[in-house]
Amino acid sequence: DVQLQAFGGGLVQPGGYLRLSCAASGFTFGDYVIGWFRQAPGKERDGVSCIKIRDGDIYYTNSVKGRFTISRDNAKNTVSLQMNNLKPEDTAVYYCRARRPVTPVYDFWGQGTEVTVSS
Repeated sequence: DVQLQAFGGGLVQPGGYLRLSCAASGFTFGDYVIGWFRQAPGKERDGVSCIKIRDGDIYYTNSVKGRFTISRDNAKNTVSLQMNNLKPEDTAVYYCRARRPVTPVYDFWGQGTEVTVSS
């Protein structure tokens, strides 16, 4: 069975940091792009960052550039999102999803992990 499990969320003060991880199983990890998305209360789900596993190509949405870092561990089939200098507007449920590089359509996604940035 295909599984994408996101974990690492929590409550953090503004300016703090969290590290999210996405554990993947049930598909050939190296053949996919893993993306992080987030959905804030009352808002649409937005893309945050993604990484092409095979060659490490990376994308960040503008609002997180310089603060978030995505990385992969091919041996553990995991993708991490290091989030520094967190802001209240980063509050959301974060999801990881997987797609093949040749399509913008994400095939797989898992349950999210909640991030709350508040003092």
